[in-house]
Amino acid sequence: MLIRNPVGWGADQFRHWMDEVGEAVAAIHRPEEALRGPKPHVGQIGFSDLTWALRRGFEDFMAFRTDVIMLCALYPMIGLLLAYLVVGHGLFEMLFPIASGFALIGPFVALGLYEMSRQRELGKSVSWSSAFAVLQSRSASGIAVLGFVLLAIFLAWLYAAQQIYDSTLGPGHPASVGQFLHDVFLTGPGWSLIVAGVGIGFLFALAVFMISAVSFPLLLDRDDVGVDVAVGTSIRTVLRNPRTMAAWGLIVAGGLLLGSIPFFVGLAVVIPILGHATWHLYRRVAS
Repeated sequence: MLIRNPVGWGADQFRHWMDEVGEAVAAIHRPEEALRGPKPHVGQIGFSDLTWALRRGFEDFMAFRTDVIMLCALYPMIGLLLAYLVVGHGLFEMLFPIASGFALIGPFVALGLYEMSRQRELGKSVSWSSAFAVLQSRSASGIAVLGFVLLAIFLAWLYAAQQIYDSTLGPGHPASVGQFLHDVFLTGPGWSLIVAGVGIGFLFALAVFMISAVSFPLLLDRDDVGVDVAVGTSIRTVLRNPRTMAAWGLIVAGGLLLGSIPFFVGLAVVIPILGHATWHLYRRVAS
């Protein structure tokens, strides 16, 4: 059986899934909504805007900390459950892809946090139940479709990660964690897995970042735009502010990584701060 180069295979899979994303977005275009309201203006932002957004995000977190910690305590529990299932079944090679995959679905997971920041900005009384106002949004269907797209990309990443492992250190599962770590860091195929995994994982992360940097907050904020406009605005935001948004992506990725160590416990704090900060960054860059 011929085993393809994992980088080439991953690139093909990435292109395929991006085509699927494009078709999904085109299928839900709502021209009558686009005619009702002007397309959002995308401004330029700098690194000082990132610190401002993080500061505002922290202020929201402190204002809601009991409520958001209660809401976000679920994320560490989910992470621990997934880790238990993976290790319990000997799927050690999938632990890192699953942990890193949190970043791919993070923009959708943080919807309730965006809503809480939005309501606080409007001067309303906010509690943990305010997060569920998302379900009553007129853009709920578009939000759900975009969330499904992120879930599909997450599942595609897990599939790609397993294929990379099979084509380098596999087939078959590692006998133990120690054996797996030895094979990854002390063998040539292991370093091939690292290079291919990081490279292909970056492509998946870039795709999600491009389409979701501000699209979810925009859909929540305005009901006169469709998913296509929201995704287009998100892409324009990244392209117009490449260095600043790259820095923001690194902040988000670094925060999620730190929050995952140890045992995902820190996610109960990291996710709400980043979620609230994302809302404020959207308000600064798109209008």
